[in-house]
Amino acid sequence: MSVVKSSVLALAMLATAPVFAAVTIDIDPAKPGAVINKNVYGQFAEHLGTGVYEGMWVGPKSNIPNTRGWRNDVVGALKELHVPLVRWPGGCFADVYHWRDGIGPQDKRPSNVHTNADGVVEIDAINAVGTHEFFDLIDMLGADAYVNGNVGTGSVQEMSDWVEYMTSDGGSPLARLRAQNGREKPFKVAYFGIGNELWGCGGNMKPEYYANLYSNYEHFLWAPEKSRPKMIASGGSGFDTTWTDVLSKELKDRTIGISVHQYTVPTGNWDIKGKTLGFKEGEWISTLANTLKMDQLVKDHVAVLDKNDPEKKIGLMIDEWGTWYDEEKDAKSALFQQNSLRDALVAALNFHIFHEHAERVPMTTIAQMVNVLQAMILTDKEKMVLTPTYYAFQMYVPFQDATSLPLAIKDNTSYTLGALTIPGVSASAARAKDGKLYLALVNTDPSNAVDVAVNVAGTELQGAAGKVLTAATMDAHNTFQNPQAIKPAAFSARAAGDKLSIKVPAKAVMVVALEE
Repeated sequence: MSVVKSSVLALAMLATAPVFAAVTIDIDPAKPGAVINKNVYGQFAEHLGTGVYEGMWVGPKSNIPNTRGWRNDVVGALKELHVPLVRWPGGCFADVYHWRDGIGPQDKRPSNVHTNADGVVEIDAINAVGTHEFFDLIDMLGADAYVNGNVGTGSVQEMSDWVEYMTSDGGSPLARLRAQNGREKPFKVAYFGIGNELWGCGGNMKPEYYANLYSNYEHFLWAPEKSRPKMIASGGSGFDTTWTDVLSKELKDRTIGISVHQYTVPTGNWDIKGKTLGFKEGEWISTLANTLKMDQLVKDHVAVLDKNDPEKKIGLMIDEWGTWYDEEKDAKSALFQQNSLRDALVAALNFHIFHEHAERVPMTTIAQMVNVLQAMILTDKEKMVLTPTYYAFQMYVPFQDATSLPLAIKDNTSYTLGALTIPGVSASAARAKDGKLYLALVNTDPSNAVDVAVNVAGTELQGAAGKVLTAATMDAHNTFQNPQAIKPAAFSARAAGDKLSIKVPAKAVMVVALEE
């Protein structure tokens, strides 16, 4: 079916779909909240499966068009997302990565095969992408670098040398080595993470032990003041706040953030997670219900931070999040999973939660950028396809560094299936850097459209214009054979009298600029 025909069909469906009574959203622009740090929209690239090799890096001799080894199509698509931050090289890979293996002439670098700590995922580390290549990508994207150091199998000396290699200027031996390898000026390392998941794949440690290790490592990570990275401590996972509690007490003034990881599993069971495609409505609602738990998770960790760090010097860095499904039998590489409309809603619902907690959540990085878990982009040799999650990130670009605005949702609908009930409408509003007031809406109900009446205090709205992402099926997705099966469509609405009403389609994500 052509894109035009499918769009007409979707509009016809909307016209005939049952509609609930209007939900009302009141926005107060006179009471601005915290700025939504652009790094909330950060990305994560790990040496896992085809997440780096083939997915992004093909080498300068490849027939796939590239710039210094990085795929032109992938880099171009990522630039459209205004990627603010990239975390690298892991993940679990970080704690088995030795940086000296990734410098110098590529044909003389050692080739290694790693497995992560639980022995499940094989990682082919040919080391063609090392420090210099990563920063080349960072320069192409215009992003900041978040580098993760090796605590698990590394040493204080190794990590200290790497930070010096990247950041030192002048005539130190490591600065001279960097220059010999083609880079005279220091790299800009915005953030540096001391280890990853030290409770698990990073070393199976206790938080008190890691707090001591962190202090030891951080003490020796020397860099010129003007180029010293901001240090991030590796925290816990999920709702367990023990690591956040211990680290926020022990590492005051030594870290600007503590990480936490949280994945959305449809069933809530890691042994049988759920399908990527062909799932029934029960897994649609359970996925959204489980992802909405992120709000309580953030509240729990923030409560601990507020107790131990009332000055609010330590941020909660959610540097791994996203959906995780059962691995497909014909998956082309480790943790490669298809990405559907459901994933776009998961992304948008999490964005709204991060916006709500902007004061304490200055950074998140979704897992992951390309070909792994909830990816922006999927590739197959020379082919590339953009996912619904990609389009969600693209639609929310105006929220980067925007000022959050308080809103109230009145008479919200509920979406119920079996024993589960979740809010029908989720919303977020902000004043963007371009001066416009943006409203983001999610309708979680897969069957029913909803009318949303929008009021902005002190303003008579004229209309709204933006984009909407929806489809006829819950698992609508793009494939290499049909790469444009689902993508955003233009949307606009005009006020009638002094009232603005927006019809949000079933199972949809919408971002509009309100015309004041």
